Amino acid sequence: MKRVYPNLEAEMARIGIKGKDLAKVLKVRDATIYDKLNGKFSFTLDEAMKIKKTFFPNHSIEYLFLKKNEVA
Repeated sequence: MKRVYPNLEAEMARIGIKGKDLAKVLKVRDATIYDKLNGKFSFTLDEAMKIKKTFFPNHSIEYLFLKKNEVA
């Protein structure tokens, strides 16, 4: 798997969140989430905000959705 959002994936692993959990909250197919996690498509701001609010309220969107090779 291409790691586009390493911080998001690390935090998901830390608390046991799976892609299917994100899909359920965003009301999209599991495959859509995996496409986004792999960089085929981007998360919208609304999706990012919903993921942050639901699962990671103590982390910033900037931290969670920092793409690999980007500097904060």
